[in-house]
Amino acid sequence: MTTKRKRPKWLLIVSLLAVFAVVAAACGDDEDDAAPPATTAAPESAPAPTDETAAEPALEAPRTQGPGGEEAVASSEVTLSGDEIAEVQAGGYTAALLWHTSGAFTDAVSQGARDAFAELGIEVVAETNADFDAAQQANDVETVMALDPDIIISLAIGPDAGAEAFRPAVDAGVQLVFLSNVPQGYVHGQDYVGIVTDDLAAMGITAADLLADALGGQGEIGYIFHDAAYYVTNQRDQAFKTWIEINYPGIEIVAEQGLADPAAAEEIATAMLTRNPNLDGIYAPWSAGPADGVLAALRAAGASDVALVTMDLDTNVSLDMVEGGNVVGIAADEAYNLGRTMAIEGAYGLLGKPAPAFAVVPAIGVTADNIVEGYRQSLVTDPPQEVLDAIG
Repeated sequence: MTTKRKRPKWLLIVSLLAVFAVVAAACGDDEDDAAPPATTAAPESAPAPTDETAAEPALEAPRTQGPGGEEAVASSEVTLSGDEIAEVQAGGYTAALLWHTSGAFTDAVSQGARDAFAELGIEVVAETNADFDAAQQANDVETVMALDPDIIISLAIGPDAGAEAFRPAVDAGVQLVFLSNVPQGYVHGQDYVGIVTDDLAAMGITAADLLADALGGQGEIGYIFHDAAYYVTNQRDQAFKTWIEINYPGIEIVAEQGLADPAAAEEIATAMLTRNPNLDGIYAPWSAGPADGVLAALRAAGASDVALVTMDLDTNVSLDMVEGGNVVGIAADEAYNLGRTMAIEGAYGLLGKPAPAFAVVPAIGVTADNIVEGYRQSLVTDPPQEVLDAIG
C-alpha cells in the first residue's frame, strides 16, 4: 500500500501517547451486537469546563434506532425453538421475495432468506426485481398475490408508494417483513411483522475506526454525507462523524459537504482537495457511486496519500484497496444474515409470535488483510475474480 504522508517525530510520539490513552480508556466489558462500543473517557488532563464550555452539550455515543425511533434488537435474538420450527415445517407455507434491485448485496440477502425458508419447510414461489421503480413494485405485489403467498419479504420503494403497493398483501393477511424501510402509516404487529437492517451506528463507528487506524489517529479529513432524509444513511454518516469527534482528538474534520446526487461525488471531492491541500483522508457514505467518484477525484489529483473509507462491499473499492490504493477500509454488514433474519421473522408472523419492531445485524470492518473473510462473512461468497487475482 502507498505510504501515507510522514509526520515529524515529535508528532508521532504525541500520537502514540494519545492512542495508548484511547485504548486504555476504551477497555471494558464486551457488548452485544446491537449496542455501540463504549464511549472513551476524557483524558485526566482535560481542563475543567468553563462557563462557556459548560453550555455546550456533551457528545453522546451513536445509537442505532429505527425509522420511528424504535430500539434496536440484535438479530441473534430472533430465534425459533425446536417445537416452533416443527410447527412451521408442518404448515405447508409459501413465501415470495420482492426485491428493489439486483446485485451482490441483494443476492446475499436473498440466499440467506432462501436457506432459512428451506430449513423451515417454506417454499419460495416467486422472486422479483423492481429496479427501484415504485410502479413496478406495485405490479410485482399484484402479480405475486395471485400465488397466494403466506409471507412476503421486501424493501419498500418509497414510504408513500410502498404503503399503496403492499396494501393488497396487508388486506389478505400476508406476513410482511421489510428490509430497512417501512411503508408510511403501517403499524408494527398489525400491518407488518418487523423491520431488519444494519446496525447503523456500528457501521459508522467501524468506518471511523478504520480511517483513524490508517491515519495513526492524526490528520485532517473531509466528510461527505448523504444529504437526504433517509434514516439508514443519516445514522451511519452521523455515527462516523460523532465517533471521530468523541474518540480521535488528533483528527479534525476540516471539510464537510452533503451529497444528494451520487454523480456529484467527484466534483465535491475535487473541491475539497483544492481547498484543503493537506487533506489526509475522506469519508464517503457508500461505495458504488459516491466512493467511486471520490476515487476518480483522488486519482486525477495525484493524491495517492489521501486515505478513503466507505460503506458496503463493491468490486471497484475492493480492488483499489487490495492494490494498495486510496481505500484503506470498508464497513460492511452481514447481508446474508439480513435475509435469514427476515425469513425467521416471517415465521414469527405465521406463529402469531411477536417479533422485534426493529432488528439489526452486526457490522464488519474489512481491510486488504481480511477481505476474503469479509466477503464470506457479509455476502457468503468469495470476492470477485479480479479482486482475487489482485490478491495473488
